[in-house]
Amino acid sequence: MRITQGTFSYLPDLTDEQIGKQVEYALEQGWAVSLEYTDDPHPRNVYWEMWGMPMFDLRSATGVLEELRECRKAHPGCYIKLNAFDSTRGFETMRMSFMVHRPPVEARYRLRREEGPARLVRYTIERA
Repeated sequence: MRITQGTFSYLPDLTDEQIGKQVEYALEQGWAVSLEYTDDPHPRNVYWEMWGMPMFDLRSATGVLEELRECRKAHPGCYIKLNAFDSTRGFETMRMSFMVHRPPVEARYRLRREEGPARLVRYTIERA
């Protein structure tokens, strides 16, 4: 089972070359790029740890790929995602976000359904 979060999540993992092409596209659009990592990819965990600062002034994908290599080396057992956001309108808008690294063993979750009175149904996502 694979964690599916972000753009390209249902495709096979991208190679570093393919990641570089996506970064080049983001930079051509004037978007800033950042890296985040976590060991808890729960769907409600939206606060991942940021790796360094957002890379606002980059003009080449090489710098992002270098930072990605360092992040992978420091956190081999974590999920790492790349974000590209647009700040041209005075506020940051996420334009692209996708996984660039997965741990050797994926986290597993299951959906638990509970039925209550008056046809109330509650769903809970829990770690398996």
